[in-house]
Amino acid sequence: MAGALFAAFILLAIIQSIATNDRWEWGVFRQWFFDPVILSGLGKTLLLTLLGTVFGVMLGTALALARLSSSYLLNALAWGYIWLFRSLPLLLVLIVLYNFSYLYDNLSLGIPFTNIAFFSTPTVDLLDQFSVAVIGLSLVQSAYTAEIIRGGILGVEQGQHEAAAALGLPAYRRTFRIILPQALRSILPTGFNEVISLAKGTSIVYVLSMPELFYTVQVIYNRTQQVIPLLMVATVWYLLITTVLSILQHYVERYFARGTVRQVAPTLFKRLRRWRIAGY
Repeated sequence: MAGALFAAFILLAIIQSIATNDRWEWGVFRQWFFDPVILSGLGKTLLLTLLGTVFGVMLGTALALARLSSSYLLNALAWGYIWLFRSLPLLLVLIVLYNFSYLYDNLSLGIPFTNIAFFSTPTVDLLDQFSVAVIGLSLVQSAYTAEIIRGGILGVEQGQHEAAAALGLPAYRRTFRIILPQALRSILPTGFNEVISLAKGTSIVYVLSMPELFYTVQVIYNRTQQVIPLLMVATVWYLLITTVLSILQHYVERYFARGTVRQVAPTLFKRLRRWRIAGY
């Protein structure tokens, strides 16, 4: 009881301090929170998060399966990729990609070691700010995702692998129909943490002068000198993004928990309803 009262006192003191300090400039916060420029930057942040997640999961799954492959060459290539992109800071990857045209004037697709090219284009035309941001985020994200998926697959009991093989199914069907669905329960919590980190990590693309949420806020407060209220605008939007992803994580984990536990955990709305009834 004493601990709860102390926590409530601290919380109320913080709220009172923030609400009564005019230097937070909540009027400016309200002015900019739903401004079209801010919402445009928010949209780019959400789009980068979505694309980075989709491409990161696709490439990460392929890398994880390669790491578990019996082929030493495939295993070594996947390990080298993961080692490289887990070692490099995202900022460094983005800057190198943005200056990729310095190394290669043109990017082409054709038959190696010949002059036959099916497709060729100037690198500077292909790698614009948005493309560099998506590619950089996806490359780094896939390296971490690969290890998360590999760990989840290794966490499946060996007996399940043997039972799947006994069914006579091809290797790819055993993996995608039996092993991966069981591994998802251990993959999802860490995987969603990576998605949340990616949503916040999109702010690093400000180095490309791309108008996502954080860069947009920077441009505005450099012009208006209203630093704190505009940083609070970004703060609240990032909090909302994280909250939505956390709620989504809860329901996805709850869905995949069916059949593995005797009683599925209640939804967030049911918990709130119980607390409300208990309050009365």
